[in-house]
Amino acid sequence: MEIIIFVIIITSILLVGLSLIISDKQTIKMDKQYGDLSGAHSSKLLHPNKLAAIFPFTRSFLEKSGLGIKLKMKIDAAHLRIGAQAFFNFKLLIMLVGSIVVVVLMQKFDPIIFIVVLGLGYFIPDLYLKSKITKRKKEIVRVLPETIDLLGLCIEAGLDFTNAVKWVVEKTPSTPLMEELVFVLEEIRWGKPRIQALKDMSRRLDISEISSFVQTIIQAERMGTPVAEAFTILSEDARAQRFHRGERIALQAPIKILLPLIFFIMPVIGIVIGGPILLQFMTGGLLSGMK
Repeated sequence: MEIIIFVIIITSILLVGLSLIISDKQTIKMDKQYGDLSGAHSSKLLHPNKLAAIFPFTRSFLEKSGLGIKLKMKIDAAHLRIGAQAFFNFKLLIMLVGSIVVVVLMQKFDPIIFIVVLGLGYFIPDLYLKSKITKRKKEIVRVLPETIDLLGLCIEAGLDFTNAVKWVVEKTPSTPLMEELVFVLEEIRWGKPRIQALKDMSRRLDISEISSFVQTIIQAERMGTPVAEAFTILSEDARAQRFHRGERIALQAPIKILLPLIFFIMPVIGIVIGGPILLQFMTGGLLSGMK
């Protein structure tokens, strides 16, 4: 019971901290629209810059261990407005606060519970980061075919690729894919070559459909083939992959429902059916009725 209470406390602290650090989608869209990618969160208590200054020694550790590069790639894929050092410091801060809370509540030092709390404080932010990346990837794959169709129509209407992307971003609702395209436009505006910006997006997202999308654009520019025709084929392939992915998820449903069926539904059915019979047998009513 004590471990459950500690888990609830650590989770609450984590959620409060994440709500102070991570911006919502509306703020991200406004910042990108006005070109402010450095963040407008200076009024928040746990600003990323303040988090980076809490434990300054972690910068050299992340650089020497190579963990900072991997962490930065994950943060970029999750589209969080926080640096690698600030995120790592936040994990250390959660571990420190959780340890203090455990010692204060227990009024003694228990090594096992202390290690459990440290592990939760370290790994729960990583789990949140992983779930954020998975959710964004699913949303990107879901809207990719329609986005490719719109880009193809714009190009057929006479727009170049950059203006087509700009038109689609302005006229369609905000989605994770639109956020990535907005960032690509910002990088192009800063002077980065268009192909390199698209390659960076593909590397950042690590999605096979996005990689095919970028490779199609690169090959069309190198070979001089019409991009609109390539987009038509790519859109059909993306829809086919999305359909097959849905089929695989549907086939996994019977297996996933087997566990709650065995441990939750079947015991209830057994109690409803066998309970009255067992009560009659224990009270002797069943045997007297048979006589």
